[in-house]
Amino acid sequence: MNEILDLEINEMAQTKFDCSCGRNHFFSIHDIAIGKGQLKALVPMAQPFIDGKVLMVCDNNTYEAAGKESLKLMEAAGFDVKRLVFDKGEDILIPDECVVGRVLEELDLDITLMVAVGSGTINDLVKFVSSRTKIPYIIVCTAPSMDGYVADGAPLICDGKKISYPACLAYGVVGDTDIMKQAPMRMIHAGFGDVVGKLTALADWDLAVQVVNEYRCDTCVTLVNRALEKCFSKTDALAKRDEEAVLYLIEALTLTGVAMGLVGVSRPASGSEHMLSHYWEMDFIAKGRYPELHGIKVGIATPIIAEVFEELSDCLPEETAKLSPSRLEVEDLLRRAGCPVSPKDIGIDRDLFYRSLMEGYDVRPRYSVLRYAKEKGRLKAIAEKITERIYGGQA
Repeated sequence: MNEILDLEINEMAQTKFDCSCGRNHFFSIHDIAIGKGQLKALVPMAQPFIDGKVLMVCDNNTYEAAGKESLKLMEAAGFDVKRLVFDKGEDILIPDECVVGRVLEELDLDITLMVAVGSGTINDLVKFVSSRTKIPYIIVCTAPSMDGYVADGAPLICDGKKISYPACLAYGVVGDTDIMKQAPMRMIHAGFGDVVGKLTALADWDLAVQVVNEYRCDTCVTLVNRALEKCFSKTDALAKRDEEAVLYLIEALTLTGVAMGLVGVSRPASGSEHMLSHYWEMDFIAKGRYPELHGIKVGIATPIIAEVFEELSDCLPEETAKLSPSRLEVEDLLRRAGCPVSPKDIGIDRDLFYRSLMEGYDVRPRYSVLRYAKEKGRLKAIAEKITERIYGGQA
């Protein structure tokens, strides 16, 4: 029972066990290799597909970070590799219909494996195509920037809206800390922000358990909480690109993904803080503006949601009230890691911020503290109070 709690992260692939939550869990990823110097694990991981053709997908930045070396290793081992490099210069690669179509165009009929080299966008693109074509993929992680490496959802842009499509898990995950610690600091901040978001996500999950009797797996909650504790113990070292701090960060992101894979939903990782982030992102894209990195937005949204929990403390279920973090505690974590804290820091204006609090609960069909506040008739007052605190009399 719950033996996954006794495993190291690289031992968790293909784990199957009967859990105390009453379900049989199976984590279907075939291989995980995370740690120092792990890029070399790519070749043995891909070996079952050597008789076919490989499509390697990256952008101009991730090709330099890890794609070039990955290609060299695979070709030296006898793999037939075709490259697709998205060159966006300094612009952000938006995972929309055109970009997904471009990957599909490059899928020759004899391709048996895809290798995604990158982080959020590249992973989501290849994951989505993998799920629709049944061609397995390996992700070579280039930044500790988000928790989707071992998750089965693929957030993409369709008609200007961000939609999280059901997809599939990767065949394998390669995460070399020698590579990831060199990622732009903004991406490290994004990963930390995404980890911080688990604090309110777990509180949101508990609220749904208490109010609408939603299913929860306490093994997965323990898995995530242990990972958060390790990651936060090295908060101050992240700014120095400390290798252990980066390792604990990618472990926290990956273990959250494992938890999502075990329960089949994103509850261990995503709550109201993600709803605000997605609302902001869709507004930016609709106006032709490049949105901030996902994890940066999630980190900024987390103390805001923590404040919503605080405003409802007089009527929250007792267990949920114990779990919800304080706004000041979350802001302190973000500041110590050097992350942005205020929505004003990333160009969220007063109107967009207020609307996101009032309407964000509808971004996903999931019970949340925002919906709870609405049901209690207190959402408008809370939204006005928080907006005034952050923006004051700003027009």
